Amino acid sequence: MKHTILSFAILFSALCFSCKEAKQIQSDVIKPIEFPVPDRPAGVTDVVNLAVAPIDTVRVGFIGLGMRGPGAVKRFTHLEGVKIVALCDIHPERVEDCQKVLRKAGLPEAADYSGSADAWKKLCERDDIDLVYISTDWDTHVPMSLYAMEHGKHVACEVPIALTVEDCWKLVDMAEKTRLHCMMLENCCYDFFEMATLNMAQKGILGEIVHAEGAYIHDLRQLNFEDPARGGYNNWWRLEYNTHHTGNPYATHGLGPVAQALNLGRGDRMEYLVSLSSDQFGMTAYAEKKFGKDSEEAKREYKMGDMNTSVIRTAKGKSIMIQHDVTSPRPYNRKHALSGTKGYIEKYPRPGIALDPSDELSVNFENLSAHGFLPEKQFDEMMKNYEHPITREVGEMAKKVGGHGGMDFIMDYRLIYCLRNGLPLDINVYDGVEWSCLGELTEMSVKNNSAPVAFPDFTRGAWKKQQGYHHAYVK
Repeated sequence: MKHTILSFAILFSALCFSCKEAKQIQSDVIKPIEFPVPDRPAGVTDVVNLAVAPIDTVRVGFIGLGMRGPGAVKRFTHLEGVKIVALCDIHPERVEDCQKVLRKAGLPEAADYSGSADAWKKLCERDDIDLVYISTDWDTHVPMSLYAMEHGKHVACEVPIALTVEDCWKLVDMAEKTRLHCMMLENCCYDFFEMATLNMAQKGILGEIVHAEGAYIHDLRQLNFEDPARGGYNNWWRLEYNTHHTGNPYATHGLGPVAQALNLGRGDRMEYLVSLSSDQFGMTAYAEKKFGKDSEEAKREYKMGDMNTSVIRTAKGKSIMIQHDVTSPRPYNRKHALSGTKGYIEKYPRPGIALDPSDELSVNFENLSAHGFLPEKQFDEMMKNYEHPITREVGEMAKKVGGHGGMDFIMDYRLIYCLRNGLPLDINVYDGVEWSCLGELTEMSVKNNSAPVAFPDFTRGAWKKQQGYHHAYVK
């Protein structure tokens, strides 16, 4: 009996100690690293659902005619209600190449701005341009966007729209001050599969979306080292970024489409992330093979880890995984997966849909199992039935015009459609900066042993105003 009482006393003491220890651990939970949220200037309001007066003919000026710009110019020759007013690139021959595109389309030549690093400013200063379309290197996105808005122009800018939290705030404040659109050109939001999955999510086919995944896995080693004169990045800007930074600087392709399905910025928001990067191996190995072990390229220190994995938690308790790898010999992969209470859908490596066998929708399918994807015939049937209205409307034309299989054209079509009809854009300034700020947030987390880092609320609370993501249409 004495031994029993003694054993019980020891066990009780141990439990009490464990409880105290647990409370101590709980009180020492690591709080996310936070960025300050500046007060909104007096007299300024948010632009969550910004709509401006309809523009019957959208007059456009293009800045940056290297890798992405010429395709945009060509696509715009197929859009109604636009006028290509000006073309700008530091290299005159690139401007001339785009003039040929206009001539081939039977359109008049545009004003020419080239030969100077500041030529783009003169384009922005024109009084006959409504929209400035920016397709330059990452470092120039923010100064060009700000200058364009300062001079009364709407902005459409390639991804990522900004690289730092500070620059994200500059774009937000300028957009709110000027009441002008500032759209990030995230084309992957307009891919046929992504739009179909968005439609399914909005119709409740997958139930409550609980988890999502996206990625940018794309072998860019050769392009990183390619001479700009032979088609590489101007001034090796991407190689320079990979040399000095880590984390995930290019999250928007994977994040954008799943963010829309999760209604981020419209009833939910990303609260914090944790990020982990592998060490760097791929760039050095590639440089050694291509240039030799004693070459400057091989001896250079590249800080960008080969694989970055970041996990995000939202205010409503949803989770997102985003990955980035541009230095491994892997097949192209954006992942794109949505997991809900009624089903699951993914795009890579093989498109597939899995549904809850007990759900009402599943009675239409034979031999359905929760452990496998729908047969190909049934998958094709669902993709056809839930094709998004926008791709159903312009999809065939988009495939003919081109641009990553047509999604680039759909993106441009929607931009012009909304401007011409005075509607809110599909991707507002808050979307652009929230998807882009992962560049700095992930790098900060990686450098601090994967510490949690909080997302600044760039809407300053306005994300609660609208419940649910939707595309605007003319009624």
